[in-house]
Amino acid sequence: MPSSSTTPKPPARPAHVAVIMDGNGRWASQRGRPRALGHRVGVQAARRIVEAAADRDLPFLSLFAFSQENWNRPEREVRMLLHLFGRTLRREGAGLQRNGVRMRFIGNREGFPEKLQEEMRATEAATAGNQRLGLLVALGYGGQWDICQAAERARQDGVPITNEAMSSRLSTAGIPEPDLLIRTGGERRISNFMLWQLAYSELYFCDTLWPDFDARHLDAALDWYAQRQRRFGSVEAP
Repeated sequence: MPSSSTTPKPPARPAHVAVIMDGNGRWASQRGRPRALGHRVGVQAARRIVEAAADRDLPFLSLFAFSQENWNRPEREVRMLLHLFGRTLRREGAGLQRNGVRMRFIGNREGFPEKLQEEMRATEAATAGNQRLGLLVALGYGGQWDICQAAERARQDGVPITNEAMSSRLSTAGIPEPDLLIRTGGERRISNFMLWQLAYSELYFCDTLWPDFDARHLDAALDWYAQRQRRFGSVEAP
């Protein structure tokens, strides 16, 4: 068994930051405005954080945009969200290229309109060569679904269920597991997001509603992360 003194000190900057973007609806309600406005302003916040992540040389950023459970929201709100996703993809292409962002979607795409699926595939293809920031957007995603589909793929491939077999078949295969999870909006839970991948992530919760989250808040989370001692089940060297 390795000595605790061999445990490497983690880098001050995480290789992968995952974000649960929570609080759009409450932001709008506090202002007496429709929830749709909160989601539109939330897109602007996402753009700010993608640009800030690229400026800070973060290798990977994941954004939890639409969960499997979100399909249970009122039909009108779901339609509005799907329309917003498509419009955002069409509008943000130039910005993604300018910032060197390579975009990848994770989640179960069944149920999304075919046109939106085509736009997702087109965006992935158009940004595939970018190297500055890897951006994962979780749409129709659930951590339990991700684990189940990985196990089913392993079964179909006829391999034993091991950590390596599962990790290589998750929707995030080939990408470092998140070092840091940020959740905005005041809730203290991970809401079925990356259940496997977050096993040893540092969890940072803040009360700021997502539309108000900006580079200053991201820096506060990164500064908090830099003070953490990540031992991964070991102990600190004397």
